[in-house]
Amino acid sequence: MNPGKDYIRQNREGWNNKVEVHLQSEFYDVKGFLSGNSSLQEIEIGLLGDLKGKKILHLQCHFGLDTLSLARLGADVTGVDLSDKAIGKARDLAEESGLEARFICCDLYELVTHLDEQFDLVYTTYGTIGWLPDLNKWASLISHFLKPGGELLFIEFHPVIWMFDDDFKEVGYDYFNTRPIIETESGTYADRDASLEQELVSWNHGLGEVFSSLLNARLEIVLFEEYDYSPYDCFKNTREEEPGRYRIKHLSHKIPMVYALKARKRARL
Repeated sequence: MNPGKDYIRQNREGWNNKVEVHLQSEFYDVKGFLSGNSSLQEIEIGLLGDLKGKKILHLQCHFGLDTLSLARLGADVTGVDLSDKAIGKARDLAEESGLEARFICCDLYELVTHLDEQFDLVYTTYGTIGWLPDLNKWASLISHFLKPGGELLFIEFHPVIWMFDDDFKEVGYDYFNTRPIIETESGTYADRDASLEQELVSWNHGLGEVFSSLLNARLEIVLFEEYDYSPYDCFKNTREEEPGRYRIKHLSHKIPMVYALKARKRARL
């Protein structure tokens, strides 16, 4: 199931190649962020609550727009990502925006060798766990970095989405984490016409695998919600059926597209 450490090098290079394209894209709207807009979506805003004075660890933060948006809400935020180019740009954006945040570049599974703190909230959203082969290690890491009573807020594209082919015409992939998915990607979700073509490695993770990994790490699941839309226009054959709510044209409300989960670290194990 695990192709070895080479997937880290391969995916780091792939995400490094995406950074400049994403910075220039309308999808990320960096100019709007620097003018004061938040990159956070309605789903997470409704679940975050008051962040003033809270310590947040943001896993797989890309170039830090959400990290810095959390900082704008008064949080003390640390962002982590595999891509050195993304982390470099995140630090540039922090300086340009006048916001304070710390950024760490490393393979997520090695974060314990780079950071020795605990946090009120671990935050990770949209397109993150698909780049990780082992969710038990992921959940254990989250538990390690949470204070007793601290919470995970995890929002992700629904595993049903990842079963379909790119055009959502037929089931093309396993729901379960049976093997690594090694594919050549053309363009990027933020700019499908970008002149990028590269091989990346990912994994599908069903809901049972997600829940079990968190429970095995002694985290209590306190909220679970499913949504029949994506707040991002990042898939093919979509239409905006309501403002900021994108659905697959021929599937509409029939499938879940996103889920949100909160888990709490027990105060006493």
